[in-house]
Amino acid sequence: MRYHRLGNSGLQVSAMGIGTNSFGGRADEAASLAIIDAALEGGINFIDTANIYTGTESERIIGKALEGRRHDVVLATKAGLPRGEGVNQRGSSRYHLQKELEGSLKRLRTDYVDLYQIHTFDPHTPLEETLRALDDMVRSGKVRYIGASNYFAWELMKALGISELKGLNRFASLQISYSLADRTPEREMIPLCLDQGLGIIPYFPLAGGILTGKYTSAEQAPEGSRLEKEPRFGRLLGQDKIELGKQVADLAHELGMTPSVLSIAWLMNKPAVSSVIVGASRVEQLSTNLESASVELGADTMKRLDELSDPYRLGEPFGFYRLP
Repeated sequence: MRYHRLGNSGLQVSAMGIGTNSFGGRADEAASLAIIDAALEGGINFIDTANIYTGTESERIIGKALEGRRHDVVLATKAGLPRGEGVNQRGSSRYHLQKELEGSLKRLRTDYVDLYQIHTFDPHTPLEETLRALDDMVRSGKVRYIGASNYFAWELMKALGISELKGLNRFASLQISYSLADRTPEREMIPLCLDQGLGIIPYFPLAGGILTGKYTSAEQAPEGSRLEKEPRFGRLLGQDKIELGKQVADLAHELGMTPSVLSIAWLMNKPAVSSVIVGASRVEQLSTNLESASVELGADTMKRLDELSDPYRLGEPFGFYRLP
């Protein structure tokens, strides 16, 4: 396993991180515990979750899995997206963030989180309130580093400017949708993060499974696929993306690897990327995708993948979550 600094911080994270939004859902508790065991054995030290994943079950299962080995991992969670219908059960106000951090710590069975991330920008709360609340969490020892997710470029830059001006702890990372099927971060976010020293943490690196090459149409759902379990996913399955998945699969087979490994390895070689969040609902998926951390892609292969995916620098992000 390779390890990278999280942006300009001194924190070292594995090039591949484990995404856990399936824990307690598509992956039951036993499968989730086995996945974490396999991840740690494979050299992964970065585990990413959120307070809303599977109705808090993801955090609970992770807390159980890490008993006795909490210090072996860099543990990240998030808050900000709705946790209920109440007016104060969402957003990044001091009130909501402090309440959610305490809940996450209890479920995770720990007294600190290594990376606490704002799940999305809150247009109803002054940024200084959010940033001061996060700064207090760091100073209290309950949070080590802070990160953002699903921000627009101007929102992120404004936050960094306020932190500099007020002498507050600043965001160390940005978690955002990024893949061969979604290169929109390359327009503004990656240049910004390179300039400001933030580490990129891509989610949806396989575009919901599109880049595995398993989809042949938006109507036919392969067994066990996201489309089978979430029919609304079909709206993202345009013929162009299905064709991209096929082209990536063809190139991967030519190179003697799986499309998933090729797609993840491409991301790992992109500027500013610190750790690629890869989900799994079975140990076998994780074991296969771990190969991406040891794959060396030549300049010609990177160029071919860049050319195949060039149209996806434009358009809308594949995944982007905002407050309603």
